[in-house]
Amino acid sequence: MDKTKSFDISKNVVWEAYQRVKAKHGSAGVDHQSIEEFEKNLKDNLYKIWNRMSSGSYFPPPVKAVEIPKKNGGTRILGVPTVADRIAQMVAKIYFEPLVEPYFHADSYGYRPGKSPLDAVEITRKRCWKYNWVLEFDIVGLFDNIDHELLMRAVKKHTDSEWIILYVERWLKASFKMKDGTNVARMSGTPQGGVISPILANLFLHYTFDKWMEKNHPQNPWARFADDGVVHCRTKQEAELLYNRLKQRFEECGLELHPDKTRIVYCKDDDRTGNHTETSFDFLSYTFRARRPVWQILHQFYPSRQQQSSQTHAANYSAVEDTSETWPKARGYS
Repeated sequence: MDKTKSFDISKNVVWEAYQRVKAKHGSAGVDHQSIEEFEKNLKDNLYKIWNRMSSGSYFPPPVKAVEIPKKNGGTRILGVPTVADRIAQMVAKIYFEPLVEPYFHADSYGYRPGKSPLDAVEITRKRCWKYNWVLEFDIVGLFDNIDHELLMRAVKKHTDSEWIILYVERWLKASFKMKDGTNVARMSGTPQGGVISPILANLFLHYTFDKWMEKNHPQNPWARFADDGVVHCRTKQEAELLYNRLKQRFEECGLELHPDKTRIVYCKDDDRTGNHTETSFDFLSYTFRARRPVWQILHQFYPSRQQQSSQTHAANYSAVEDTSETWPKARGYS
């Protein structure tokens, strides 16, 4: 460690972070600097990032706000950090991800190394064979509505690194620079488009949903890819009860279930002949519905591609306190 610096951040990690950011070919942020322009003075630019991060004097610039049209109308805001800020975020990710990844649930598939949407689709297909009902859910504006206080509480449970905590807080507070040039302060959320944002969103939902399900509904298997998920239930009554409890749980943590994209679905097929309005559901650009059997033993659900693809989102374990109970209490819930 450089004894003149406050924090021990490796120059080799800064170089690795640059290489990862370069490989993703992202666009320029508020400074209009492309990766090619950044590379014209590469050595000095990387040194500035390392020097400022190591000394505690790194402050992220505003995030460029880009409006992306939604399939069903309206827009969503994608936040584009500068190239230098993406590298700084990647440095933090390289250090922080190994501290949280071992704790994440096996059925959390979004933005995780070694996992893919197809893994989530396959396990969901198999579970539709065994369970008659599915609760399909979607969270409204996850990246816009993450509670900063609750998120930082989760971050601090997995690291006592002062510089990681410091910079995560600064990234959460970085303003949006809108198309008209105005800066908009952010009181919640983490920009969708930031390098560190996916792992922070996963960490938030790890305690909001994953651990809560594990503790309160262990009999109901589920699969989640970021803010999209499915939970399998044996009866309609069980699905209805879970829907109400999950709705309350998300509200306690500052989130909301999407009213149009959250549904109870009956896994109807040749053997399950009951009646229900909804008998198919969409998950990660696949539609799950019953098919006529090719062979008599294969008569359950199979996924098929949607014609219009929906948007898809990329130690001592006992030492971490279970915050699935402490978060609601902090908000006044018993």
